Amino acid sequence: MMKLTALALLAMVSTPAAATGVMTCNTPKASWKTTDALKAELTKQGWQVRKAKVDGGCYEVYGTTPEGDRVEAYFDPATFEKLYVARRGEVLYKKP
Repeated sequence: MMKLTALALLAMVSTPAAATGVMTCNTPKASWKTTDALKAELTKQGWQVRKAKVDGGCYEVYGTTPEGDRVEAYFDPATFEKLYVARRGEVLYKKP
């Protein structure tokens, strides 16, 4: 029983926390801008940002686009380049 518990804990530690696997960014952390800067940039573009967090090394944003779509979107943390946008499982944009 203890071995099983130890293996389960090891598996959890070795897996990225809360990473969904939708997008992965390998941008060096030293070049990242802040999530507050991303929120400000998106707000300037007409987005309403409800939440922004790190997922898979990218910035993941939950919000509403200028067109009124409630989406989950991923951005490069250094350039804020849009990488992926989905609405309720439907991919609206994915960088090639």
